[in-house]
Amino acid sequence: MCVCVDEQLVPFRGRCKFRQYIPSKPAKYRLKIWVTADVETSYAWKCQIYTGKAAGSAAKVGQGKRVVLEMTEGLQGITVTCDHFFTSYALVQELLKRKVALVGTIRRNKPELPSKLLQVRQRAALSSLFGFTKNTTAVSYIPKRGRNVLLLSSKHRDPAVTEEEKRKPVIIADYNHCKGAVDNLDKLQEDDPSVATGPLPQHDRCLCLHAFVLFTAVDPSWKQAKSFRRRLFLEELGRSLVSAKIMRRKHPPRTPAAVTIV
Repeated sequence: MCVCVDEQLVPFRGRCKFRQYIPSKPAKYRLKIWVTADVETSYAWKCQIYTGKAAGSAAKVGQGKRVVLEMTEGLQGITVTCDHFFTSYALVQELLKRKVALVGTIRRNKPELPSKLLQVRQRAALSSLFGFTKNTTAVSYIPKRGRNVLLLSSKHRDPAVTEEEKRKPVIIADYNHCKGAVDNLDKLQEDDPSVATGPLPQHDRCLCLHAFVLFTAVDPSWKQAKSFRRRLFLEELGRSLVSAKIMRRKHPPRTPAAVTIV
């Protein structure tokens, strides 16, 4: 099983001291939510709202590590995929104690990276350089001259590369396959033009979204040709929730007093 840990920015119009202002987005006010999502279905296994730092407090050190450890607590025997905001060698070691592997991009300013992995000037395009410890593999891949991509993995233990033209390391191929779970949830959110104005509407949006994710995971072929499947699902969901009450009101039970009047 593979999960992805990432942030999700949810449109929110209500009054809230920790909402984020993002002028580049259509809905400029959003809530930042840390999400652990299943790679295959994009179902959010766990969510945590980011409430910001206290006024006057210093920047949090190791926030990415803390978030991943909290968002994967209780999981074992899985692989976690995350980006460079979260990935560190210390995080890898903590996850291994829980029998959890990690694959993620890593920033070049991390002190645990060997200097040889950071050098790019003398290396050819599409080349890969690997570094190994007892339980961790690091790779530096050159997609084009003068630029490299760095990844850290506790899942892979050999310098394997793909057979495609770009000869990407298998670590990168696995990362690319798993990194989009939370982004898929964002795409489903963007399909809904409504914006939550309070905690209860936001809760209802989340319930409906994940009901759709689970429904399509069980029946992937349901209205697959339609580009607005989620809207059709919500219409059917709403109809099924109220149809029983509508039928009951259609034939109201008569009381003994009503019978005597008739």
